[in-house]
Formats: sequence, structure tokens, C-alpha cells
Amino acid sequence: MGFEKRILCIGAGYVGGPTMAMIAHKCPQYRVTVVDIDHERIARWNSDDLPIFEPGLDEVVKAARGRNLFFSTEIEREIEASEIIFVSVNTPTKAFGAGAGMAADLQYWDRTARQIREHARSHKIIVEKSTLPVKTAQAMERILTAEDNGVGFDVLSNPEFLAEGTAIKDLEDPDRVLIGSRQTPEGLKARDTLVEIYANWVPRERIICSNIWSSELSKLVANAFLAQRISSINSISALCEKADADVQEVARAVGMDSRVGDRFLNASVGFGGSCFKKDILNLVYICRHYDLNEVADYWEGVIRINDFQKERFILNMLDVMFNTLAQKRICLLGFAFKADTGDTRESPAIFVAKRLVEERATVVITDPKALDNAREDLKELGGEISFVEDPYQACAGSCAIAVMTEWGIYRGLDFERIYRSMSKPAFVFDGRNILDHEGLFQIGFNVFPIGKPGRTHF
Repeated sequence: MGFEKRILCIGAGYVGGPTMAMIAHKCPQYRVTVVDIDHERIARWNSDDLPIFEPGLDEVVKAARGRNLFFSTEIEREIEASEIIFVSVNTPTKAFGAGAGMAADLQYWDRTARQIREHARSHKIIVEKSTLPVKTAQAMERILTAEDNGVGFDVLSNPEFLAEGTAIKDLEDPDRVLIGSRQTPEGLKARDTLVEIYANWVPRERIICSNIWSSELSKLVANAFLAQRISSINSISALCEKADADVQEVARAVGMDSRVGDRFLNASVGFGGSCFKKDILNLVYICRHYDLNEVADYWEGVIRINDFQKERFILNMLDVMFNTLAQKRICLLGFAFKADTGDTRESPAIFVAKRLVEERATVVITDPKALDNAREDLKELGGEISFVEDPYQACAGSCAIAVMTEWGIYRGLDFERIYRSMSKPAFVFDGRNILDHEGLFQIGFNVFPIGKPGRTHF
């Protein structure tokens, strides 16, 4: 069959793969190809064992794959053949040189821009999908036009606002789609081309258009605001524990104020994921670049509270377990940074596991989807940590259980069975406040939620 346009996405990760699968699913008139240099990743996208777990993703991919959705490693050929190119390469926090630990590492983005320039033979619309610092589009334009090869480029910003675990729902029914463009006739024409693609299933009123710099900055600011809410309630959880208050009751009272709302007010051991910390640090770096040090200090405080919360979780375990964790078996229920994903990037469980090992504890980890990633994250610790799929087996013989991920299966565990299998006194540290704390206490556990007074039998 013939296709109206050929759409290419460079980068087959957590953003590129699902986003392109949804576009192909909703727009059968377009030919959509996702390319990556990682041959193993592409092979998995072409198999029944997709490289990422996301509820509903399998169905969307299988509906379009082979019809108008393709996964390939032939990057150069696809660049030449495609009219619209999404750039969705990794932009981690820089680990070297100027800006190390804060600035975005743009080396993969830079290489991709040069690769596009080298192999483009006709006009291209380039769509920034990766999270990038403000004014990156300008740098991309300079790279693309550094050699006069007669090819024209229009660069758009189209940041993703997906939440892992609900990415397919977010793609199918988004709060908004943001498209930033140059305010020139050419830029507006390119913008309208992208608007028409999304308009195949997204209501027009939810497609927001802006200048390109506002679009680039909006993604960083959105993640910063969400992380700020989590750090805000987590800071209050520490006060609640000292003041015998209940952080869930406080959050409910505050969240019912229509000016505040109740989203992202669940106290926990801390936030994780690939975006929040990285994007806030990038925002801090940009602010310092423009000598906005007070603004940078404010946002850096969000990260400090998150680090404080994770360390506080460990120190509380140490305090109530008689000031020593050495030789005590401690089971972490969950390792993914949130439920319904296998992603462990920046998961609080990484910090907690490493700190427990520092305290000479015997650590066992269980998770329904993230054990392979957990092994990779903690491989430098060698055999000091064990990984067990069955949560009952993982808990057996433990002195303590620490809930690190809000998987629904943990709510339904038979805790009477688990209690019988544990070393006594038995402790539960609910880092996500998802369990029945009173019921656990009645079973015999010593229970320590986040932001609530602990319950002990001694």
C-alpha cells in the first residue's frame, strides 16, 4: 500500500518506541520506522519479548507492526527516505567535564544531528522528542545547516509528557500535546504538518502550539513542578512522624483545596525515574548559567529533600532495629522506581540496597518485572545481594521487609504466612504506604510507615 508520508524515529527507548507505535496505530496512512544502533534492542522490538514493559504496549505494537510500523538498524537509509524525523536519543546527565553531574550530556544528540545532515537528500522536518535544554533547537539548526548541501530543515520541539506505567494511556488520551516552532512561515508550516498527525486522534483543543523555546523549557518545568510536590509532602512526612500526625490525613486535607489538588501528594521513600532528577539538575544548571543563583538554589532544594528522605528511611530502620543491621536479612519488596514498569533508573531502592550493604545487612530483592535491571544496577556488589522472584521465598527468614515499589500484588500477600516464616521480632517498613498497617500490627509485626507514628510490640 502507498503511504502519505514516511515518519522516522531515531532512538528505540522508553519514549521513541511507544510513541511511534501509537502514531502508527492511530495513523495507518503513514509509514513509521523506529531505528536504533542497538541491534539487540531492535530484535526485541521485532519479537514477542519487547525490550520494555508497559501495560497495553504489546497490543499496540502487534496491531501495527508489519503493517505500517517497522523497527530497523538501517539508520542512514531511513534518514534519506523519511520526510519527518523524530529524535529520541538518550540525554543523560553529564558525567564528565564542565557541568558534570548537572548538565545534559548531548553527545548522542550531536552525533544524530550530524548523521541526519550527512544522509539527508531532501527537505526534512526534525522533531525534538528527547528532553533537551532550552535553545538546543538553535544548536541543531546550526549543525544541520553548517554545510550547504541544498537541503532544507525545519526543527520543531515536541516534548513527551509520559508517565511510565501509564504511557499507553497517556499517548492515547493525553492531557496535551505541545508543539513548539519557529514563528516563521516555514516553521509554522512544519508545525501544522505535525499538528495534522496528532489530530488523527487527539482533540484539537489539546494540541498546544508555542514558540520553540517555550516548548523546550516546558518539559523541564513540568517535571520540576511534579518532583517539587513529592519533595514537599515528603518533607512534611518527617514532621508528621515527630508530631504524631498522619501524613495521609494531612495530604487529604490539603489536596481537597481546589487551588492545590490531590495529585502527587503521596508520601514515600522518594521519587525516582529517568526524568525528575535529571531534568531538575538540568534546570539548575541553566539557571546558574544565567546567574539566577537564587532560582537554582530553590530547585536544587527539591533534590536535597529527596536525598534526605532516602537516607532518613535507612536511619529509621537502623534506629528501631536496635542500632545494628549487620547479619540481618532484609527483604526489599519491589525495585522498580514505580509500579507497572520494569524501569529502575534512579530508583530509591538502589540507594537503600547499597546503604543496607554498607550496614552489613543481608539483602534480598524481589520484583515482578525489574529483577534483571536490579542485577545490573547492583552488579558491583557481587554476591552480597540475592534476587528472588517469589515474594514469599524472599521474605522467609528475614528480620524486616521494606516496601520499595507500590505493586498491587504486595497488598494482597498473605502476611500471616510471611510473619510465620520470618525471624522475630519482625519489622515492616512501608516506603509507599500501601499496606494495612493496623492489620500488620495485629498479626505481630512492628510497623513503620512513612509520615505516621510507628507501632511496636516492645
